[in-house]
Parts: sequence; C-alpha cells; structure tokens
Amino acid sequence: MLTATIFLFFYTLTLEYLITPFLISLIIIFQIYLIFKYIDKTNRDLASFLESIRFSEFTRSFKIEGMGSSFDELNKAFNDVIQDFQKVRTEKEEQYQYLQSLVRNVDVSIITYQRDGKVDMVNNAFKKLFQVNTVKNIHDLTSISPEFVNTLIHFEAGKSCLVKIQEEDDILQLAVSGTEFKILNKSIILVTIKNIQSVLEDQETESWQKLIRVLTHEIMNSITPISSITSTLDLMFNDAKNNETPPDKETIEEVHLAIKTINKRSNGLLHFVETYRNLTKIPKPNFRIARVKEVLDDINLLVKEELKENNVDYKVTIEPESIEFHADTKLIEQVLINLIKNAIHALENTEKPSIHVKAYYNKRGRVTIQVIDNGQGILKDVLDKIFIPFFTTKPKGSGIGLSLSKQIMRLHGGSITAHSEAGNQPTGKQGGTTFTMTF
Repeated sequence: MLTATIFLFFYTLTLEYLITPFLISLIIIFQIYLIFKYIDKTNRDLASFLESIRFSEFTRSFKIEGMGSSFDELNKAFNDVIQDFQKVRTEKEEQYQYLQSLVRNVDVSIITYQRDGKVDMVNNAFKKLFQVNTVKNIHDLTSISPEFVNTLIHFEAGKSCLVKIQEEDDILQLAVSGTEFKILNKSIILVTIKNIQSVLEDQETESWQKLIRVLTHEIMNSITPISSITSTLDLMFNDAKNNETPPDKETIEEVHLAIKTINKRSNGLLHFVETYRNLTKIPKPNFRIARVKEVLDDINLLVKEELKENNVDYKVTIEPESIEFHADTKLIEQVLINLIKNAIHALENTEKPSIHVKAYYNKRGRVTIQVIDNGQGILKDVLDKIFIPFFTTKPKGSGIGLSLSKQIMRLHGGSITAHSEAGNQPTGKQGGTTFTMTF
C-alpha cells in the first residue's frame, strides 16, 4: 500500500496537481508511522517476553486478537512458552516444598552449616533433640556439649562417629554422619544425627540375655550329673554300712562327708543357676494408667521401717501431683524398692543420710522419677559397669538387681541411667548418686 501511494504521489506531480500531492504525502507519512508502530510493537512484545523469562515473571499474557495473523501466531507462541515456564516453575516449587516438608518432619536430626560454623538450616527433629528454637552458629551448642561442637567443626565428610552426651536426667548416644558439597563456590556440610541410645540398650540387653542362656545351659549340663552321682553314692554308702564286712569306718565317714559336701554344693549351684535364669523370664508387663503418687505412697509404706532403722531422712517430691504414666506398677515398684534399698546401703557411714525421690516431666515431656542419695557416690570406672549382670560391689550382693531394673524399664519403652559424684572424706567433699527412670 505504501509503494502504491508513493507511485500515486509522483503520478499526480506529473499532472501538475498541487493539493492532491500534498494530501497524498500526508497519507504516505501516516503509512510510514503505522509501519514503525508495527515494528515497535513486535520489539516491545519480544522485549517483554524475554524480560518475563529473565525475572521469572510468568503471570504476563500477550494480546492475541486484533493485530493480524502474524501477530496472533507470535503472541500465541509467547503465551505458550510462558505457560510452559509457569508449569515448570510450579512443579519445581512443589518439589521444593515437598523436600522442605520432608527435611523438616523426618525423625532424623539434620543440620547444614559452613566451615566457619555458620548454620544454614536445622530441621524440627534437631530442635526437638537438643531443645533449641534456633541455631545460628555451631558454637551456640557449646552449652549442650563441647565435644559435640568439636565433632561438627572438624567433621570429615563420608565418615561416621558416635558422640555421648550426658545430661542431668537423660543420656544421648548420637550417631553422626554426613557429607560435604558446594553451592555457588560455597562449601556446605550436611550432617544427620540419630539418637541410638535405645538401640544400644536393646543390643546390650539382648547380648547379656544370650550370655545368661549359654551359661545356664552349660552349668546345668554339669550340675545335673553331679547331683545324680552324689545321690547314688549316698545310697551305695548306706548299703555298704549294712554289709557284714563293711569298709573301714573312718574311710566311710570321710567318703560320706565328701559326698554330703558335693551334694550340698551341687544343690547350691542348681539354686544359683535357677536364680539367674529368672533374669530372662521377666513376666510381660500388665500396663495400666496409674498415678505416680499412688505408687510412691505404696513404696513409702514398704520401706518406712528400714528407713527409720537407718535414720535416713526420706523425702518425696511430685510436680505436679497429678502425674500419670502407662506402666506395670508392680514391676515399677520392684525397681524403685531396689533403688531405694541400694541407696540405704550407700548411706552407711554418712552423716545426715538422706534420700530424695522426685517425680516430674523432663524437658522433653517424658515422665521421670529420680532416686537421689547423698552417700559417698560411685567411682566413674564402676559406674559404667553397674548395669552389667552379676557385677556388684557388695560383699553379699548378687549383681542382678540393677540389671533386672534396666530390663524392666526397657520393657516399658523407657530407660534407667545413673549419675554420681564420688565423695572425699579428707577434703569433706560430699558425694551422691542419682538414678533416673525415664518413661
């Protein structure tokens, strides 16, 4: 149309028209303006499209109708590409939210941080495990455990390690593992932490149960024949005494005494084995909802006289008094009585002996019962062995009380731990031991 109009413009000039060429020239100028506007529209749409991609702004749309078929196809292509980008972005956003939710709610504690200690992310399991709201730097955990902080700072990617954290009323055995990667030239360490205290205790319990089964089996195989032989020899001896030509009386008496000794020892060993066999035959707990106060009141009646005889100041604190737990009260009473009796024995030769039984909710909301005495305490190397079957520091102790208590607590899905400070008589330092039952 522009070419035809220009041709018409020159044609009118040859006819020596004046007004007509002027009007045609105005038409030419208007047509040129429309061409530039058309090209400008294309450039603006293209710039807008590229800008949407650059800034990830996929809410824009391009007008399709009214600009001609070529513009319609161009704008439709733009809109299709924008929708595809928007779809990809939505899928990535959903995937990101999914991964975020997964990381936040997985029961394994996760923390990501840089080598300088700056923390990028911690999940809910980590916050719950260490009872913190926010962690901005690894060194913020120093109050919980300097050893744990040192492990994270010097952590080597691809390796695993165990860290033990002893708290006042709980113990954590942490399995720490992780990896290291780079994002935008920034080194990030991702560490996963799992509290395996219950797993270790389960394995420990299973190990010593197997040991007990083996020991009882082997001992029974030896004791049963001995008992049978001694009984037979005793009968033979009685027959020999009735013979007309009996053996020398002194010899017979010696043999008889030996037989009685062997028989007595055999029966004693049989009783010994049967007693320890009971460690693997704890009855299945009969769970019920019970008030802690009622259990402690019943125990108070059972140990009242023994406490009075030993002049022990006995105190019970329950906060709040309405604490309830799901347990077999008979088995739990057995554990508490054992702990209190152990505490009474530990208070021998202690000035102003006292036992304090506390019941409360710990910081993780778990029902906790503590038996605290102010005795001489337990040495550190002994403290690590007190829950091992048959280990005892008492001259007449059996070494099964605490082992039995630990197994009962495991059947309740809980744990029992000990914390002790050894006393020192020359310096006047007072010791004490705390046994903590956590349900």
